[in-house]
Amino acid sequence: MNIRYDIILDYLPLFIKGTLLTLGLTVAGVALGLTIGLFIGLGKMANRVWIRMPFIWYINFFRGTPFLVQILLIHFGVVPLFMTPANPIVSAIIALALNSAAYMAEIFRAGIQSIDKGQMEAARSLGMTHRQAMKLVILPQAFKRMIPPLGNEFISLLKETSLAAIIAAPELMYWGRAAQGQYIRVWEPYITVAIIYLILTLSLTYLMNFIERRMKTE
Repeated sequence: MNIRYDIILDYLPLFIKGTLLTLGLTVAGVALGLTIGLFIGLGKMANRVWIRMPFIWYINFFRGTPFLVQILLIHFGVVPLFMTPANPIVSAIIALALNSAAYMAEIFRAGIQSIDKGQMEAARSLGMTHRQAMKLVILPQAFKRMIPPLGNEFISLLKETSLAAIIAAPELMYWGRAAQGQYIRVWEPYITVAIIYLILTLSLTYLMNFIERRMKTE
């Protein structure tokens, strides 16, 4: 098999552009997912059942359905209600954030519940409100325990951005498919895309391991 390096060179600027968008989608999805996920995680731990139920079913829906289905529903069903035509980048960010939030919520819930209940009782005995105790005592301790699963979710979300190509968001996989369609060649564009994803995921893995080690020494 002859490898056509000219295909890689021709599409290299677009692969770089797509990689930057992939990273942007990942960061945006994680940032929004963290915020929404914390809210959902706290909601799921509410004492009253009628408060917990909407959060439980949110998590069930986004964890129990394929992300491909979710992104199609959001792009063709939800986003057009607010903008026409639907922007694929906006749709991708919303889908990634909502999907990530469901997993983040469970990470937050597990992290918070792993902290001994005596910590909350001690904080309350010092005169702190429940919100102050969560902010100043519980969450800082829980966050250290949440770093490994949060890192895994970050990496998973990075790979899930590839599905945004199905709605024509010009991320990395989109340009791999474009090169394959133009040249009717599979190996060169897809192997290049796979190598770039591998570099990104390995880099994120080493970064999260470094952060985890630093947090343990503090």
